[in-house]
Amino acid sequence: MSGVDDARAELVALHAELPRNGLVAWTSGNVSMRVPDSDTVLIKPSGIGYDELSADQMVVVDLEGNVLEGVLSPSSDTATHLYVYRSLDHVGGVVHTHSPYATAWAACNRSIPCVLTAMADEFGGEIPIGPFARIGGEEIGIAIVATLEGHRSPAVLMRNHGVFTIGKSARDAVKAAIMCEDVARTVLLAHSVGQPLPLAQEDIDALYDRYQNVYGQRPVDATTSRRPE
Repeated sequence: MSGVDDARAELVALHAELPRNGLVAWTSGNVSMRVPDSDTVLIKPSGIGYDELSADQMVVVDLEGNVLEGVLSPSSDTATHLYVYRSLDHVGGVVHTHSPYATAWAACNRSIPCVLTAMADEFGGEIPIGPFARIGGEEIGIAIVATLEGHRSPAVLMRNHGVFTIGKSARDAVKAAIMCEDVARTVLLAHSVGQPLPLAQEDIDALYDRYQNVYGQRPVDATTSRRPE
């Protein structure tokens, strides 16, 4: 298959992770990804159910929103995704959900404080709250980029709306969306028990560095047959 065909199949599989992890209801939410080695983006078609999605339904658009391939209309959040891609060159995937626990924080206009090691690992601090912006144009994208400036978090809560996540790949962005909902739930439960204790900044920094640069598998150095330390 061509690179675009591979990307279409991957995008369908990544969309399946959203309902599987309880992040979306009905047809809400979407995932997009940069097509490798191009200035184009693949995104979910608007209003199509997750169990109905197929690779040939994914819509290819350029960074200005012109439809290059596909017979269905792209997501109503396309302008938001494209603004993020144009503004942040390192982003290879964008996800939008209305996952219930994280969106509850967004409805209250509250960021999620960094009180868990899992938050320090994945988000490098709090999950910030962005302002309200109407759907359909670039306003949400502008707010996402502005809110994430100065944050290490790949997730942002948009007031009265929901969650947007970014990643070097679409898979990374989906992971961030899943982790965002998980910590949103846990921190909310912690508030029902008492007052969660914030992590010290030096601990957050150390945990983030370890998780991002040490945790997981690393390639073996062929000259020494040892993994980098």
